[in-house]
Amino acid sequence: MAEERWRVEVGPENAEWLATRCRTALLAREYRPMDVGGGVVEFSRRALGAIRELGEEEDGYVSDDGEGVRIWIGDDAFELERLD
Repeated sequence: MAEERWRVEVGPENAEWLATRCRTALLAREYRPMDVGGGVVEFSRRALGAIRELGEEEDGYVSDDGEGVRIWIGDDAFELERLD
């Protein structure tokens, strides 16, 4: 069975920030978001778990409610999509 992965399109600047300067970008490789190009970031199960630890006041905060899973950067929310 393949590892659970999530993808989100956040734009090139935000993708670069998430992959290199976000607090979780400093963790071990398996816990980091990966910039896959074109403004898209992918998260492994472990990376998504790590970024969920960020507080509401931090860029990169993840909300999960009846409307879906979203990552917040500034006042912008980006919908995460689970890859099968």
